[in-house]
Amino acid sequence: MKLILAVVNNDDSSMLSSTLTTSGYSATKLATTGGFLRAGNTTLLVGVDDEKVDDVLDIISKCCKKRTQIAPASSAYGMEVYASYPVEVTVGGATVFVVNVDQFIKL
Repeated sequence: MKLILAVVNNDDSSMLSSTLTTSGYSATKLATTGGFLRAGNTTLLVGVDDEKVDDVLDIISKCCKKRTQIAPASSAYGMEVYASYPVEVTVGGATVFVVNVDQFIKL
């Protein structure tokens, strides 16, 4: 058994949660905050059998696409100095961890 931890943009989390549910996967949603843009993220925890990992990763990649957005230069670089021009940054996509699970108990 594997535990998939997927950190995704808040804009993608609803579609991802819905698609996982309609595909028969249960997920636990956690509200998290990213460090780079200090923006809200969602971390999804999905426990699956080993042979289902690729299916879940495929769903994540289809629902969480990278895109660009304009951000103030200070938030893009984590500096407290305000610049007069915005910066284009890449957002979206997903950061995914797949870890082994020794034991799974549902009480």
